[in-house]
Amino acid sequence: MIDQENGVFPAVCPLDCPDTCGLLLHKENGKIVKVTGNPDHPITKGAICNKVRNMTERVYHPERLQYPMKRIGAKGEGKFERISWHEAIQEITTTFKDLSATYGPESILPYSFYGNMGILGVDGMDRRFFNALGASVLEQTICNAAGNTGWKYTMGANRGTLPEDTEHADLIVVWGGNIVSTNMHQVVLAEKARKNGAKIVVIDVHRNRTAQWADWFIPLYPGTDSALVLGLMHVLFERGLTDEAFMQKYTVGHEALREHVRSYTPERVARITGVPVETIVELAELYGGAQAAYIHIGNGLQHHDNGGMNVRSIACLPAITGQWLNRGGGAVRTNSYASTNSDALERPDLRKHAEPRVVNMNRIGEALLESEQPIRALMVYCSNPLVVAPDTERVERGFAREDLFTVVHDLFMTDTAKYADIVLPATSSFEATDLYTSYWHQYVQLQEPVIAAIGESKSNVELFSLLGQAMGYDPDIFGETPEQMIESALQETGNPYMNGVTLERLKQQRFVKLDMSAHTSFLEHLPTPSGKIELYSEQMEQKGLPPLPTYCNLIEGYDGENPAGPADAYPLMFISPPNHNFLNSNFGNSAKHQRMEKMPLLQMHPEDAARREVQDGDSVVVWNERGRIELTAKVTDAMLPGTVISQGLWWDGEGKKQRSNSLTSNRLSDMGNGATFFSATVEVKRQ
Repeated sequence: MIDQENGVFPAVCPLDCPDTCGLLLHKENGKIVKVTGNPDHPITKGAICNKVRNMTERVYHPERLQYPMKRIGAKGEGKFERISWHEAIQEITTTFKDLSATYGPESILPYSFYGNMGILGVDGMDRRFFNALGASVLEQTICNAAGNTGWKYTMGANRGTLPEDTEHADLIVVWGGNIVSTNMHQVVLAEKARKNGAKIVVIDVHRNRTAQWADWFIPLYPGTDSALVLGLMHVLFERGLTDEAFMQKYTVGHEALREHVRSYTPERVARITGVPVETIVELAELYGGAQAAYIHIGNGLQHHDNGGMNVRSIACLPAITGQWLNRGGGAVRTNSYASTNSDALERPDLRKHAEPRVVNMNRIGEALLESEQPIRALMVYCSNPLVVAPDTERVERGFAREDLFTVVHDLFMTDTAKYADIVLPATSSFEATDLYTSYWHQYVQLQEPVIAAIGESKSNVELFSLLGQAMGYDPDIFGETPEQMIESALQETGNPYMNGVTLERLKQQRFVKLDMSAHTSFLEHLPTPSGKIELYSEQMEQKGLPPLPTYCNLIEGYDGENPAGPADAYPLMFISPPNHNFLNSNFGNSAKHQRMEKMPLLQMHPEDAARREVQDGDSVVVWNERGRIELTAKVTDAMLPGTVISQGLWWDGEGKKQRSNSLTSNRLSDMGNGATFFSATVEVKRQ
């Protein structure tokens, strides 16, 4: 495909998004001139979002890094000079060798996430390199750890309703997810269901695009989701809207749950959540009377101090009403049916010490400022921690350390790259070979290069192969081609869903469906300790967690029943969900995407704005003890009073602080050591 100057070529969207769309890249004179959806893809069927439709703005951005560079100015100043790849590799490996000899290899830390969802790029050669080096391990829990853990306590594995089945639902509840902006093809399927008479309900803290699209929007106070679930359960049990036969056969703990929820009356739950009593009762009756009710659990509600319990509580609802037996019914947090042979890809056998030092990525700022056993070198790729990590001002202080050797591999001079000692140019996904799975649909896809690498940029596989060979590691391991790595990844996976997925088929078909035959009887062999849906979890009890779904109020925040945290100094709950035209920090430097998004706003309820004499369009300062940012006020009743919203992860502007994570905490969630981005309180004033 690289050698062909003109034509239309298959590709995969690389973004951290459940849809993992099939694409077509249109080339003229060797350059991609248009990105469209692939109509032959069985799920995405040719429809793509604006982010990807304008991907050429990113691939050919005038600020794409073209060659390796070395810092010549102060950290954060962004002054660099050009060096060769040979010089860059030599300086990195020499430094790593010196640090390993003097302080031990665990003084070196990789920092990465899924800026590109290709498996080879983020779970392959890089892992081999850091395993062979013996570096510290990054605990990658910034996104879905809390929710996945809560779901697993209930269902055993992160698998749920298949996307195609949801069009048969007669009730769709989108809980804490702005799927119009983040999962557009689920919206398409929901529209099919709606045409057949289904009702769509959105439960969220914010009347976002998805809430506007829904038939019924139910706003609630941030972090009170589990309380609302328990109130619904109270009504379901009290009014006989449960499936007793299903609970007897497929669950454990239903009798204990029945007794437990007696105290969560609609009146009490209304005080906690801000959801009126009559709404709680009506929603419970709607859900209990549905023939096939599907719940789509979003990312937002897990990013609280009680985020794991929020998801666990919702995961119990389909069990007490027997929805799993009805086509289209049930729920999804994430569908992880696909998995590869991670040992073959990552080679954990290369690590000499079985129990390495582990650093949680949500606490990278704290870790970089540790005086005992300090991190002395950091290698960042597929992530932009100075924008995406919580408690950003502390993160920035850590990156500013002159004794910290930092390497950043990226497409752009990000806010993070400005603090690097060595900056390396990365390829886009359209310039490399990689394997893609979805955490929503059941198709595995292959990406092969469509254009040559821009400038001197290299893929993650190329970079870590070069580093491994320069360190003197096994050339057979660090000389494997991407195709060899894919073949190894698809062999001996131990996963029946991966049966029949081969590189040969992927080259022929571009996307291959998983073998879903095992799914038909999944209720009969759930991978929980009891083999059943665990409404009561002994595992949780043993770990000191409530064994039944339980509402726990936030450490920093409040609800209608339990004020908590520094509510007097910082009385407003601050939520920073995704916007429509960025994806995490991706596209934040694209002029076209910025124009579509206009500017970073702070949405305030009229009551909160009036108390602070803030009017629509005013410049405001938003602050707490962690930091401060400057935004433009948008006065709206899109949320309940006491909550302010800033959508999107914006890079800092010219002389203007606008990174929302300057205000968020690095506390860890109740389960899974996840992030608590949305459990933050602030104050606001007009500038």
